[in-house]
Amino acid sequence: MPRIDSDIKLDFKDVLIRPKRSTIKSRSDVELKREYLFCHSKKKYSGVPIIASNMDTVGTFKVAKEMSKNNLFTTMAKHLSVEEWSEFARDNPEHLHNLAVSSGITETDTVHLKNVLNAVPEIETICLDVANGYTEYFVEYVKKTRNLYPDKTIIAGNVVTGEMVEELILSGADIVKVGIGPGSVCTTRIKTGVGYPQLSAVIECSDAAHGLGGHIISDGGCVSSGDLAKAFGAGADFVMLGGMLAGHDETPGSIIEKDCKKFKMFYGMSSQTAMEKYYGQVADYRASEGKTVYVPYRGPIQSTIQDILGGLRSSCTYVGASKLKELSKRTTFVRVSQQANEVFSSNTIKK
Repeated sequence: MPRIDSDIKLDFKDVLIRPKRSTIKSRSDVELKREYLFCHSKKKYSGVPIIASNMDTVGTFKVAKEMSKNNLFTTMAKHLSVEEWSEFARDNPEHLHNLAVSSGITETDTVHLKNVLNAVPEIETICLDVANGYTEYFVEYVKKTRNLYPDKTIIAGNVVTGEMVEELILSGADIVKVGIGPGSVCTTRIKTGVGYPQLSAVIECSDAAHGLGGHIISDGGCVSSGDLAKAFGAGADFVMLGGMLAGHDETPGSIIEKDCKKFKMFYGMSSQTAMEKYYGQVADYRASEGKTVYVPYRGPIQSTIQDILGGLRSSCTYVGASKLKELSKRTTFVRVSQQANEVFSSNTIKK
């Protein structure tokens, strides 16, 4: 018999943060930097816990350099060569602590990860990235990677439930990526019917991770700085961004003009575009679970970064959180009716 979980689950769009009395005089007084000690690697992290996604059109060295200037983090795209890594490390050693090398879980991925880490041993963080983090093979791969690199901080995902977060942490992950289907160019929920509302996933998974001394990344679903505030308010230690960082000078691809407007390409890593690029075609046993879109060209990425950080500081002032660390303790969510959401979305589009 199919089981129905009748508990209410919510996405970012379903809530607002209730303002609270505050003693903060100015947004400039808010401290966004956080410090973490990771449970397995024993490495320390200090920075603003916002991460650029390891997508082709976001996780580039140009983006990483700009992110690192603001003490932000980047998980690099999977398919960067050893030569590209070595060149960046030689010219920009000061930024390596804000980068993670990304890897899949095939034998080819294992060899490539080893070669990158041999070439650039200063890299402290590994991101093991798969669409479905629920397989036994993935759990065993996390264990294997932990044994091979005991002093590296390991990010693993994606999952959306507390019990799987616990299993990955117990298997050697320091940080678990949370999110299935919320991304703007992800079609997993449509193609498979599988997923979990992101806000509820973050609340439940952060509770599970923190009980074991682990951490989580809220991955996907943010379309504004207010969504980042909701993710941090729900308990996320880090928030990963894709679409919000796409379409800038630092992202790859040519600027395309259409109807007197400028655009750049942005695609999901399970899209037909990505699979044809790296594997020649979409394998006959699977379907594409991502899409390719053209996002408005936005100029230099620094303006977007500053807008995100400014919005997050403002969120903190509204609830009286002088530090980002305090936001989850100061956050009370107010549910927004679906009808109100539709009216808001309609008005926003008209503007």
